Amino acid sequence: MHRMIGAVVVGLVVAAGAHAHFPFIVPDAKGETAKVVFSDNLEPDTAVNIEKLADTKLTLRDAAGKDSPVEWKKEDGFYAVNVPGSGDRVLFGVTDYGVLQKGDAKPFKLAYFPKAVLGTAAAKPLGEKIALEVVAEGKAGALRFQVLAAGKPLANSEVTVMLPAGGKKAVTTDKDGYTPVYDAAGRYGVYAKQIEAKTGEHAGKKYDEVRNYATLVCDVAK
Repeated sequence: MHRMIGAVVVGLVVAAGAHAHFPFIVPDAKGETAKVVFSDNLEPDTAVNIEKLADTKLTLRDAAGKDSPVEWKKEDGFYAVNVPGSGDRVLFGVTDYGVLQKGDAKPFKLAYFPKAVLGTAAAKPLGEKIALEVVAEGKAGALRFQVLAAGKPLANSEVTVMLPAGGKKAVTTDKDGYTPVYDAAGRYGVYAKQIEAKTGEHAGKKYDEVRNYATLVCDVAK
């Protein structure tokens, strides 16, 4: 399957406004299956071509810490995933969008790093091999999120937190990469970004900037 990338796609997936779309991995209540959506919330958006995520490499880290590739099946507005195993697991992916350019603006390399935690929300970080990730720390009443870039805390990252009761909260990480504390139990969706003025070449195309976006879906117990 191949990506179709053009001006419309760029405007849709990297827009900074309320209608920005990101890949989210959304598990079911039992942790047996998951949906991978491309949306501005945790629900499938059937108006968006889900095949934009077709080249995503999806991995399951099981309760013993072993990583295995995971297959998926295209459905109406999402990809369906069967999640093997039980206990605390992490399902994560890498979506390499390549080098994009909008009009006369400088070209940039774009990548997404979606993740979902099945089980205890405060799972261990994936590690320095992941360019950008969001991790949960603590329980309801003392919950906060940390943004890590290659395993190190990322200060001043713009983060949006989708709250269990509905609505979104835009915050900025502190010097240690942490968001403010959240009290509610339930399902959270989070996305964070990192923009670096870094030049390079990817797949034969030069870029002047790197844009990474990480998402997290997790359930926080009372």
